[in-house]
Amino acid sequence: MLTALLIGIPLAGAALALAIRADGARRVLLIGAAAGHAALTGLVCARRPGPIAGGWLGAGDLECLFLAITSALFVAAAVYAVGYLRREGATTHADIEEGMLFRNAPEAVFTACLLLFLGAMTLTILSRHLGLLWVAMEATTLASAPLIFFHRHHRSLEATWKYLVVCSVGIALALLGNFFVVVAAEGAGPLAMTFPALTARAAALQPVWLKAAMALMVVGYGTKMGLAPLHTWLPDAHSESPSLVSALLSGALLNCAFLAILRMTGVCVAAGLGGFAREMLIALGLVSMGLAATFIIAQPDYKRLLAYSSVEHMGILSLGVGLGGVAAGGALFHAVNHSLVKAALFLAAGNLLAAYRTKQAAQTRGALRLAPWTGFVWIAGFLAITGAPPFGTFVSELTILRGAVEGGHVAVAAVYLLLLSVIFVAMAAQVLPMAWGEAPETAPGADGDSRPAEAASAILPSLALLAVALALGCWIPGWLAGTLRGAAQTVGGLWP
Repeated sequence: MLTALLIGIPLAGAALALAIRADGARRVLLIGAAAGHAALTGLVCARRPGPIAGGWLGAGDLECLFLAITSALFVAAAVYAVGYLRREGATTHADIEEGMLFRNAPEAVFTACLLLFLGAMTLTILSRHLGLLWVAMEATTLASAPLIFFHRHHRSLEATWKYLVVCSVGIALALLGNFFVVVAAEGAGPLAMTFPALTARAAALQPVWLKAAMALMVVGYGTKMGLAPLHTWLPDAHSESPSLVSALLSGALLNCAFLAILRMTGVCVAAGLGGFAREMLIALGLVSMGLAATFIIAQPDYKRLLAYSSVEHMGILSLGVGLGGVAAGGALFHAVNHSLVKAALFLAAGNLLAAYRTKQAAQTRGALRLAPWTGFVWIAGFLAITGAPPFGTFVSELTILRGAVEGGHVAVAAVYLLLLSVIFVAMAAQVLPMAWGEAPETAPGADGDSRPAEAASAILPSLALLAVALALGCWIPGWLAGTLRGAAQTVGGLWP
């Protein structure tokens, strides 16, 4: 019952959002649905109800880990949305770079799609059946596309179409991977196409077809995850979306695709094909980090900078799982930390956009003076996302490094450290002047009026997310350590 309610609450909220006419009431509904989903997530993770719908839906350690991340981020995004939607309530706005006018999408549609997006992500996380997981993943694409197109500008239109086309091609390859799993299961007797059943009978699966299925799913779901060279939709979608949508795309949606790859990796490990899966993930992880480092260097658009940072961190997750052992546990912990910090940074980027009316880093200077709270979050978020102590990202990245060295992957560890160093320097060159540089005299808010960027609803979500990331760098609660340990075991990993 609790599991079904988790999916039902956001879907019911989406229907109500379309029926309610008053903007204020709709915003209260959004906050209420987010809070209700968070409360139910806590109950599900505490009680761990058994599988439902014939084992197609369930909430174990792996599901609870990603469910908690998604729910927490949605609460932060919902609080931020209250001020954002009020600020965007005017019917027209000057285009940031070209001086043209565009019209925002109706708020009712935006709120409904936000809640549908939450429902689709929840279904994806709870899905334990191959087919249902595929359907839920496609539903996240359809629910989030109108969110990317919110501003109805030609750049957001291009980003939306690229998102739909590229992710649809990827999901089609993942569907072919599903078919190959069915073929691999021939001769194994009656077998439900759920991941627990496949893992239990993995030794009876045909290895050639299972390898082909794993490759197709890594390519298919890796497209949605943003692994290079399959990442092409991600920079445009993240940079053109409203900042709260970017926070959810980067902090929650990418994790859903990562979870799909984790599930299939667990099946391969149980079938004795862990080496094949891990080599592929290591290669894609290093390629993603390398490509992200290349594009982060001298990146002029700070939202695209954060988008390429997401490509980097998806590479880190893939690398950690590929290395296995302690590194796999570190990758799961890194998924938690990256989600918290990247969501905080995207929300801060939205505040900078409100204060400066530009996404160009060169035209955004003196944030600590113009919008001090946002400037503080921007600097703290930069330190956190680049793995500086004492944030949780430092612990998770160090754990992955430890796993690489202990596993004898010294060359991989060296490349990993080199890429992290390059990215740190490249991001510092862009981020630090934005906070400490001299604010341009012509910048909006140069007279000290930066209230839209410094409203409580715009600042508190980012501060709360960063505070949690900081706390996780100093202390990991017992329940989280237990959840990480159980989740790591499903992919043949360890939690130290």
